[in-house]
Amino acid sequence: MISENITLVREKIIQKCRDCGRFEKDVKLIAVSKMHPAASIIEAKKSGLIHFGENKAQELKEKIEIIKEEVFWHFIGHLQTNKVKFIAGNVEMLHSVESEKLAFEINRRMETLNKVQKLLVEVNTSGEDSKYGIRNIEDLLKFADYCVKLENTKICGLMTMAPFTENKSIIKRCFEKTRMWKEYLNKRGYNLEELSMGMSNDFELAIEEGSTMVRIGSLIFGERNY
Repeated sequence: MISENITLVREKIIQKCRDCGRFEKDVKLIAVSKMHPAASIIEAKKSGLIHFGENKAQELKEKIEIIKEEVFWHFIGHLQTNKVKFIAGNVEMLHSVESEKLAFEINRRMETLNKVQKLLVEVNTSGEDSKYGIRNIEDLLKFADYCVKLENTKICGLMTMAPFTENKSIIKRCFEKTRMWKEYLNKRGYNLEELSMGMSNDFELAIEEGSTMVRIGSLIFGERNY
């Protein structure tokens, strides 16, 4: 079932890229494996997926210890500073950095490892109180200015979550605003490449607005058993 689901998701990505004049290779599929067993990840890997997203530090740590196949881990959840030790240096990219305190701790940890951690800045372009992320462009520029001074982290782009709604116009505005913020920073020399936008219910709209990473969970692994 997972293999068939991956094929369907890939076909949708390919078709949407064709519809809006983009190349499929420019949209990275991240399988969100949170709360799914290691066996499901291994099955997805056999179907060609190599990027997996987790949102709990302890769960990710356990899966890294279990899964020996070569995969790239992405941490996509809210990260507390006391959990950085489980994540920094063990993931391809951290998608949810939004505070100087967290960025400082990640940099400090990576300095001890003599490595550089790739980051995405989480932005809240929906304005929802239930979501984390930087809420305005002034604070985003200030945060980017702070992070660029850190030697063991590298900002690669922005991440956002759209409202869970059937209103496509609201969703698109959220993604469009995130893309515009990325362009704003790039005009100031940041050279950001990544936009992590779009999940199972809205990834096609995100691709239309320039997403380079889509985070797909339930469409691949099925509904989670909470």
